[in-house]
Amino acid sequence: MATRKAAKKSELAQASANLSAAAGEVGTAMSHQLEAMGEAVNAGIAEAKKKAVARRDQAKRQINNLVKLAESQLKKAQAEFKKASKAAHKTIQKAEKKLEETKRSTSKKLASLEASAERKAKALKKAMEKESGAAKKSAGSAKKNAAGTASRKKAATTVKKADVAKKAAAPKKTSTVKASAKAAPKKKATRKSAKASPASAAAA
Repeated sequence: MATRKAAKKSELAQASANLSAAAGEVGTAMSHQLEAMGEAVNAGIAEAKKKAVARRDQAKRQINNLVKLAESQLKKAQAEFKKASKAAHKTIQKAEKKLEETKRSTSKKLASLEASAERKAKALKKAMEKESGAAKKSAGSAKKNAAGTASRKKAATTVKKADVAKKAAAPKKTSTVKASAKAAPKKKATRKSAKASPASAAAA
């Protein structure tokens, strides 16, 4: 009986030892498996982190490229704006300069036209005054000529009358000397009046 109990104890001890060994192996296996899982997880995390960093770097590069492109476009726009502003400023200056030149030219032309108009008005006034004086002189001369013509006509009429009277007196033969003596002074008087008439006409 004692031998059987000892044998059972030894079997139990052996079984217990086997169980302990198996448990240790299971624990070791579990530990290795957990370690492997941890390493796998860490590797996955590292890979994910690596990918995330790569994506982040790529995103940074893209953002930097976009920022650089935006800055380049902004600089280009600013340069074009400055250029357009300078061109507009030059255009405005040219327009202002042209306006000033036009104003000066217009003022000069206006002054020239006013001066020319004044000169023409003065010349016209002088010409009118000259024509008026000439017309007055012409009227006076015409009046004098008319008076002289009238005097000459009057004198010519007187001479004709004297000639007619002379011709009428010549054929008549009076019988008395008194009649001829009376006719002679009349003829002389007629001739004197004919001579006096041109002189009075010239005086007129």
